Amino acid sequence: MDLRDLTYFETIAEIGHLGRAAEKLNRSQPALSKSIQRLEESLGTRLFQRDGRRIKLTDVGELLLARGKQLRLSISETEREVRDFASGLIGNIRLGCAASMAEHLLPQLVEALLARAPELTLSLSIAQDDVLRESLRAGRLDAIICPLIVDDPRFLTYPIVQDEAVVVASEDHPVFSRPVQLKDLCAYRWVLAAPTVTARRWIDNAFLSRQLPAPVAQIETNSISLLPRLIARTRLLSFLARETLEHGQGMSRLREVPLAETTMSRTVAVMIRAEGYLPPAVEAMVELLRSDGRNFFNG
Repeated sequence: MDLRDLTYFETIAEIGHLGRAAEKLNRSQPALSKSIQRLEESLGTRLFQRDGRRIKLTDVGELLLARGKQLRLSISETEREVRDFASGLIGNIRLGCAASMAEHLLPQLVEALLARAPELTLSLSIAQDDVLRESLRAGRLDAIICPLIVDDPRFLTYPIVQDEAVVVASEDHPVFSRPVQLKDLCAYRWVLAAPTVTARRWIDNAFLSRQLPAPVAQIETNSISLLPRLIARTRLLSFLARETLEHGQGMSRLREVPLAETTMSRTVAVMIRAEGYLPPAVEAMVELLRSDGRNFFNG
């Protein structure tokens, strides 16, 4: 089985159209057809079937797609491990961090890492936890730091610190004009993360589990830096890490809406994949976070 043929196969499978796959790969359709023919001959079975103008995978094709992705990831990790060993690696870390905590953690963490390994290089990705988990699962990141809600057997998870997320509003918001109850928040619209983000699912469920409608998101965004002015200038509510509210830039015009039902206690954790190559630099970073991570948040 040729790895190039396998790569072409994955692209065709994901697009579901030979012509568009040829355009994306900058190859001719006959060349891609020959590639699929070679794979089918080597496996002794069909990989695609017609579905109108498109093509879709057979059951065998679905299996090959899943195994092919695992194979390419394994090859990529093997190449990286050999390069690391051959060069006596100084170190590179592909680290993802949740947007809600990057500002409060990364400067202190990077300072500590560079003090130990001045030639270390880092590729930092700031995103919401749903995006980070997918990137870690796919092998695009070595480790991620984000809130932990449910254990995932695909990852090894090491708690760092306890955190809370709370509802916030502008300091002159009418919600503060009288004692507030959970049902009162249903009268307002919100700025929230996407529905796939853990914190969004939690705040939605805080209402739904009490037979109240879920918050209506008038604006969905993954930008923490945008939130202070956006909330301060509107009657919109939002849901933020308490650390961000207390220490983030531009938060002075915001106030917590103090409700036990909307206060989410959570664990911030560093996660790595349960299987796969872990570069020495990443292993050292994980140990540093496990032993001293709490102090990085207080730095």
